[in-house]
Amino acid sequence: MTPKQAAFVMEYLVDLNATAAAVRAGYKGDPNTVGPRLLVNVGVQAAIAAAKAERSERTKIDADWVLRTLAEEKQADIADLFDDSGNLLPMKEWPKVWRTGPVVGLECFEEYAGRGDERVAVGMVRKVKLSDRTKHLELIGRHVDVQAFKDRSEVVVKSAEQELAYLNAKKQADEAAKK
Repeated sequence: MTPKQAAFVMEYLVDLNATAAAVRAGYKGDPNTVGPRLLVNVGVQAAIAAAKAERSERTKIDADWVLRTLAEEKQADIADLFDDSGNLLPMKEWPKVWRTGPVVGLECFEEYAGRGDERVAVGMVRKVKLSDRTKHLELIGRHVDVQAFKDRSEVVVKSAEQELAYLNAKKQADEAAKK
């Protein structure tokens, strides 16, 4: 593998964008063709696979971790965020799954009545924005072992002999229909 190809591999791992990786690695020419061309190079493919495996080992993030995390987040019960009176618990009291996962935003607004010195707090509005839990389920379903939402496509491959036999039979049927 050339040093430039090795640079492409490292750049590709940044964002998995072959076009951008080719530019960052210093390739000249149309990056829309150079990047994809590099991805079909067997040596580059092997280097990318090895680098991904090494990264997965280093970070301890693999398909099992991703699936386990998605499942934990999908199964998290929003009731865990509230006390028995329906008040939102302080964030420090939330279960870890909520602090590190499905909550993507939190907005707090105090409501007041009156003006100036007569202004009095009358309420607090707290909005908890959650990640798309349906998307979590879809991602789980797309996992290789689950395949519940796997996009399906069928490819029919015929040999040249089969195709020729089909065309000859069709031609004969067309000729017979003309008579």
